[in-house]
Amino acid sequence: MAFGRDYTGVFADREEAGRRLATALDERGVAPGVVLAVPRGGLPVGRAVADHFGVPLDVVAAKKLGAPGNPELAVGAAASDGTVWLNDALVSNLGVGDDYLDAERERAAATAREKTAAYRGDRPPLDLEGLTAVVVDDGVATGATVRACIAAVRNAGADRVVVGVPVGPQGTLRELGALADDVVCVDVPASFRAVGQAYRSFPQVSDDRARSYLDDGTQE
Repeated sequence: MAFGRDYTGVFADREEAGRRLATALDERGVAPGVVLAVPRGGLPVGRAVADHFGVPLDVVAAKKLGAPGNPELAVGAAASDGTVWLNDALVSNLGVGDDYLDAERERAAATAREKTAAYRGDRPPLDLEGLTAVVVDDGVATGATVRACIAAVRNAGADRVVVGVPVGPQGTLRELGALADDVVCVDVPASFRAVGQAYRSFPQVSDDRARSYLDDGTQE
């Protein structure tokens, strides 16, 4: 894990980032039984990781819960199965009420379910029981949605949950490490600004392109 240097343009694109992440997971001794990508940006990264290990690729989705009057500020996140993670300190500081949180959780979970269905199509979800599941994204900033994804994957029966990302800030990675069994990150910049800063090419992944990464592999 590189730390303490400028991270501008570390990765050519998400595919290269995925290959380098796969190598880092290998070096850590992680042997995934399944890779779960956070759509949409996590899918090209996840495809490279899944191909490296020869395991199935699926999606895991969550949506953040926006603060009252400031939807861009995440007070938590909800996964497609309704699993919720809350930033308790922020909820308390803002005085966010239970009724608001319940409504936001339902909205976020419904959005996550729609997103999962859009990319998975008519494929059934993979059976995670007893597996080591690697949750992959193209990077983390606050990590709100990944926290909800970790909880959802545990609820689905995974034996171990590992988070794998190409880039993220040290503080967020440490916090994710308290929730996951392991966290593997390729590059940890001294001064994190944005995930896209780590890529020389960082275009938005279209829905059709996102679905194609799932189609490229074999779902069991």
